[in-house]
Amino acid sequence: MAQDNATANDGRKPIRVWVDGCFDMMHFGHANALRQARAMGDYLIVGVHSDEEVERNKGPCVMKEDERYAAVAACKWADEVVKDAPYVTTMETLDKYNIDFVVHGDDITTAADGTDCYQQVKDAGRYKECKRTVGISTTELVGRMLLVTRDHHIRGNRSIGSPMQGVDEAAVTNFSQGSMPAGALTGIAHYLSTSKKIIQFSSGREPQAGDRVVYVDGAFDLFHTGHIEFFKRAREFGDYLLVGVHDDQTVNAIKGGNFPVMNLQERVLGALQCRYVDEVIIGAPYSVTKDVLEDVYHVDAVVHGASDQPPDIDGKDPYELPKQRGIYHEVDHPRLDLTTTVIIERIIANRQVYIERQARKAKKAVSEAEQEQREKEVRAALHI
Repeated sequence: MAQDNATANDGRKPIRVWVDGCFDMMHFGHANALRQARAMGDYLIVGVHSDEEVERNKGPCVMKEDERYAAVAACKWADEVVKDAPYVTTMETLDKYNIDFVVHGDDITTAADGTDCYQQVKDAGRYKECKRTVGISTTELVGRMLLVTRDHHIRGNRSIGSPMQGVDEAAVTNFSQGSMPAGALTGIAHYLSTSKKIIQFSSGREPQAGDRVVYVDGAFDLFHTGHIEFFKRAREFGDYLLVGVHDDQTVNAIKGGNFPVMNLQERVLGALQCRYVDEVIIGAPYSVTKDVLEDVYHVDAVVHGASDQPPDIDGKDPYELPKQRGIYHEVDHPRLDLTTTVIIERIIANRQVYIERQARKAKKAVSEAEQEQREKEVRAALHI
């Protein structure tokens, strides 16, 4: 995980980097920021704000603080997590954790009073920027759930299945047809993954001779601590964790509604950023086949969570083959209560709060874009 905290590999004093944030609904955009920050130094400390701090400065989070702490800790690029980090980053914080510099995305973050959260460290020359991942944000994901669309799916030929399981359909319908303030919802972004991004997120590690390969599969939508705890326990059955991520049409055929909330590319990156995952099969079949068990790597164990698994569209048990081979296992974990459906229900239960938050976000985005355009025009006029 982390190298020696006293000396770097080349004998010099390690560069300690600080990143902080809400990390609400921790997604691959957050992970990509941590990846970039970690590459700037030797040891990455991530400060995560408490629910109280976020509520006071930004508004309500979808995920609870303990869920956000755990999600950040599971990211492969985070060496250390500081809980209840202050919303405004000061020199006092940097001194307390012996930080060399702070890294943040190339967007503006302000406190409740409108001041720049990083002004003090900027003035001290201890601030660096990384590129924000375009096409993904917590605001974007909440917007998808408010709109209840499938516009973000990667299209294919799989048939559409039954309505959303486990969610009150009437509530979803009323939710999607409610009165929405102008600009309250973001448009649907289409994140386009590249081979470079997949490589950046991949471990690149192959199983070694004698390693036991463990296979798990699923949608892994809105990657959360329930998935993390499942991966952690599945990994205990072997040495190498291979994760099958189902394509959008397969997930939608089984779950219906607007599932999955995140498309295949986004869900693959969400799984790859997790420290317990070694490799991913992109668009894995819903039923575990001979090809899955033998053609990628020789799979020694197939693990599934201790919850009901819907049958394939042909009515068959998707784990029939691994059960026949005696390699199927089920695991329990302490976060079985947290599912993608539960997260959606949180949005539905607090519909008006999130609509208002989306409206504030949209207004802020417009203001920032206008400010950026004005700065460009000034630089152009001055021939900078």
